[in-house]
Amino acid sequence: MTGARVAARGWGWRYATRRAWAARGLDLDIAPGERILLTGHSGTGKSTLLHALAGVLGGDDEGEQEGALEIDGRDPRAARGLAGLVLQDPDTQAVMHRVGDDVAFGCENLGVPRDEIWGRVREALDLVGLDVPLDRSTSALSGGQKQRLALAGALAMRPGLLLLDEPTANLDPDGVVEVRDAVARVAAETGATLVVVEHRADVWRGVIDRELSLGRNTTQSVREEFGGLTGVSGGSEVGLTALCWDGDDDDGALLTARELCVGRGRERVAGPIDLDVRAGETLGITGPNGAGKSTLGRTLAGLLPPVSGVVTARDALRDGAKPHPIRWSSRQLLTRIGTVLQSPDHQLLASTVRGEIEIGPRALGLPDDEIARRTDELLDRLRLDHLAAANPHTLSGGEKRRLTVGAMLATRPRVCVFDEPTFGQDPRTWREMVGIMAALAADGIAIVAITHDRELLAALGAREFRLGGAS
Repeated sequence: MTGARVAARGWGWRYATRRAWAARGLDLDIAPGERILLTGHSGTGKSTLLHALAGVLGGDDEGEQEGALEIDGRDPRAARGLAGLVLQDPDTQAVMHRVGDDVAFGCENLGVPRDEIWGRVREALDLVGLDVPLDRSTSALSGGQKQRLALAGALAMRPGLLLLDEPTANLDPDGVVEVRDAVARVAAETGATLVVVEHRADVWRGVIDRELSLGRNTTQSVREEFGGLTGVSGGSEVGLTALCWDGDDDDGALLTARELCVGRGRERVAGPIDLDVRAGETLGITGPNGAGKSTLGRTLAGLLPPVSGVVTARDALRDGAKPHPIRWSSRQLLTRIGTVLQSPDHQLLASTVRGEIEIGPRALGLPDDEIARRTDELLDRLRLDHLAAANPHTLSGGEKRRLTVGAMLATRPRVCVFDEPTFGQDPRTWREMVGIMAALAADGIAIVAITHDRELLAALGAREFRLGGAS
């Protein structure tokens, strides 16, 4: 494997369903074997560039391209197998049930002879340090192992260019180190050219040769750039002191979990758990990948039934509904408990950004003028107004996250469950997200934040509930 050369001259791309250019006027030269960290604000075209280099942006019917983009002097769409792409969500990348088959998948698509494929599979797994049986179920791997599996699948095709799109975004601290070290080892031993998109630049110090920024440099730490400012909404500071709820329940609890065990079907993932979700407070659910954080969040939100034990809504939240959220209708959930899932693509339903935010209010039967008012307010607040007519699936990862937050807030729920709310956000949009969550808490909304982001918890003054061992 040898490194590929990457060049762009005035390159740009605009999706057919999006008015603004996702990227435009890009000029760059990346030498063979060079290791690049690509940074920039959310929405500046980082992921678009990686997808273009991987040759997966689509044809002329899906968008408009200008300028030139080349790998070793060839159009990426005609350079099949020259680039390997690893995405940010490890749970969505495995395409086969067994580890060996998953790593072999790309080679089979390239027509590599069968007697050569399995040698490549073992070599790739060794390179990323994933020492598991070839028949191990891909669903049984941890988040860090799944991301190294995706990296092995790309390596088995022996690309000259490795493209990593926020590969540590959804991983716990141990998983981040696993993946970073695996990438460093791969780069050193293969000589492949490396382009990493990442907002957490400090993770990659010592691995990269240089940094390229699309737009203003955003790689300084949040604390350095914002001087410890904890939240901004609408240009003004938001205090983060949790307000006491003065409803019927003296302790402020809107939801309670008692002897709760959570899982899929009857298989317990975590528990027994006792906790309260209180008005005006942020509850931070933390722990390693696989500890059951997302499963707990969905169970609290009434989306999954408990394996055992109960989740009960207090009178202030029930407002005439049944005691247990799992028994509520979709319409009852809309105004009581809202959820933002870890992967935005899993909950995007409409064909436009505006339509996505309108879904909940329309389901509630609100008047058209009220729907328009709420939608316009959220589009402006989340800086998505210029994308109102765009297809949600053409947005960047950070923009999709803000859109799903807006869709949840449009129905004004009393409890908001956020699963990794700051993934894919640059420092500016991170601050805006914190400001939104802080303002919700200040209004007496209960916040549940499932996260690996320690700075988010500190900024919101969160009460931490950790799954899977001590901090």
